[in-house]
Amino acid sequence: MNTPANHDKLRDLKDQAQYDFTTEIDYIHKSRKGIGEDVVREISALKNEPQWMLDFRLKALGIFFKMPMPEWGVDLGALDFEEFYYFMRPAQRKGRTWEEVPDAIKDTFDKLGIPEAERKFLAGVEAQMDSEAVYGSLKREWESHGIIFVDMDTAVQEYPDLVRQHISKVVPLADNKFAALNSAFWSGGSFVYVPPGVDVEIPLQAYFHINAQSLGQFERTIIIAEEGSRVHYIEGCTAPQYSEAALHTGVIEIFVKKGAHVRYTTIQNWSRNVYNLVTQRAVVEEDGAMEWVDGNLGSGVTMKYPAVILKGPRAHGEVLSIAFAGDNQHYDAGAKAIHLAPYTTSIINSKSISKGNGHAGYRGLVKVAKGAIGAQSKVVCDALLLDPESRSDTYPYIDVHEDDVQIEHEATVSKISEEQLFYLMSRGLNEEEAAAMIVNGFLEPFVKELPMEYAVELNRLVQLQMEGSVG
Repeated sequence: MNTPANHDKLRDLKDQAQYDFTTEIDYIHKSRKGIGEDVVREISALKNEPQWMLDFRLKALGIFFKMPMPEWGVDLGALDFEEFYYFMRPAQRKGRTWEEVPDAIKDTFDKLGIPEAERKFLAGVEAQMDSEAVYGSLKREWESHGIIFVDMDTAVQEYPDLVRQHISKVVPLADNKFAALNSAFWSGGSFVYVPPGVDVEIPLQAYFHINAQSLGQFERTIIIAEEGSRVHYIEGCTAPQYSEAALHTGVIEIFVKKGAHVRYTTIQNWSRNVYNLVTQRAVVEEDGAMEWVDGNLGSGVTMKYPAVILKGPRAHGEVLSIAFAGDNQHYDAGAKAIHLAPYTTSIINSKSISKGNGHAGYRGLVKVAKGAIGAQSKVVCDALLLDPESRSDTYPYIDVHEDDVQIEHEATVSKISEEQLFYLMSRGLNEEEAAAMIVNGFLEPFVKELPMEYAVELNRLVQLQMEGSVG
């Protein structure tokens, strides 16, 4: 009998199946398993890169070998760099239309809803499977404004001066071990250039999908918003569940010029076998504004701290993030705001939810340099625990070198109480519906910042994470 309860279970299975599936692909090229200079040279040769990029990669590899593993945050003791494939090419060339994409790959992105989203509400799309972009398109009306939206491999070939001018200028090679790893093995990612005064009124989206088993995915993204321009870039990520670990190590560098405005929205729904270790940072010039809207679900391990460097007077930065840590998930996430100029402002709003033995922590830095008079920063960390086994931690660090500043920090930890559940259940909801309503209310400040289509998607993902939270 197809009861309402059975219908809900079938719907949940369908929702989960949208993300947790694999595609049989005959890879054009696959590197050997493990790390080494020979793999770096192989990747660079396959991409026909200029000598300066090969030199960049080899320098980064040397730095990676010398740098120690982080001894704080998440326990990375089980991470073995020799257990991953560092490059897999799924298609001979990137398609400019979906008809040019091989059927198996196209079917994957059809299941993920990317072509439909492109038709309905996106200015352009870059789609990457495993190590390389398989599809890229920017609507003609935006090309006519001089906007560049291509994968980074294409940018190295077609816009080498712009790439060379900006790569590793915000995230240096030696910033951290995983930034060095990405710099050595990067492949794919997005390159966005918005000319002065251009307002990209509808979002650009990149979608990263890990399909292969034991893969390391290392996308590299650079966004340049020239004076007075505006752009909203959305990133989505998925991967099927495997028994072996996968590694996702991205680097995002954003340049917000005078009076420009950039919003970078991420909804990451990796599977629980994925190590998600990402460095993302923006430098903001005079009167510019940078917003990170960061949603983290799914991965087994996440370390990610979106950062704004407020370089020019009156520059503004915001980070709004959520993390949902379920059983056997550990998220060490947070944000950084570096005030280097007078009258700069920052807002950090971090929300986390933990259930089972899930562990979600906030790790943040607010720094005010000498000379940054009138700087203002507000940090709010809210954690919601769904049961007695879950855990939340807050590790704030505040470093102020000026007197004429205003710095605020507040943190709260709450749980779903029996009284809250009883009240909602007395209004006709069952226990799971009541708990979901409380969680949705907790996340509302984050969800309202998303375009409607992505808000609906996030709510579905949260519902999947909530399964089995009560009862």
